[in-house]
Amino acid sequence: MNATAPHASPQATQAIVQEVTIHAPAAEIFRALTTADELMRWWAAEGQFRTVYAACDLRPGGAWLMMVEGACGTEPVHTVRGVYRRVEPPHLVEFTWKRDREDWPESLVRWELEERDGTTTVRVTHSELISEAMRARNNGWPLIVRLLEKWLGSGNGSPSAGAGS
Repeated sequence: MNATAPHASPQATQAIVQEVTIHAPAAEIFRALTTADELMRWWAAEGQFRTVYAACDLRPGGAWLMMVEGACGTEPVHTVRGVYRRVEPPHLVEFTWKRDREDWPESLVRWELEERDGTTTVRVTHSELISEAMRARNNGWPLIVRLLEKWLGSGNGSPSAGAGS
């Protein structure tokens, strides 16, 4: 996995950018990013956090929501929500990002998928992060792209995985 450093432009200095190459078709990755059932299966790190609820109204203007609990299950559940701005299967999904119970302003997450011969370059950009503290609060993207890569590399994201279960 390659972490891509932000460019020097003012816009990019307010962004976190991560890039990884995954040996899976873009459509499979897009589905993992935009389907509530799949998000709940892979957006989890053992001993750290897990997604307990997700909802995706996958259309421009549609809402999405994820509820994530900490490792012990005793911490309050954290809710992140937003609105889809662009949905272009299987190459692009862009949505706003806002954590409940936090005073940070809404930011923007963009997933770009570029497939070549069954292998896809995945780039996630989290932008409109207005301060270093806000960037630090949202610095989990390296872990998230590793979780996505692991999920898809295990065959769990394939349409046939889990058939009949």
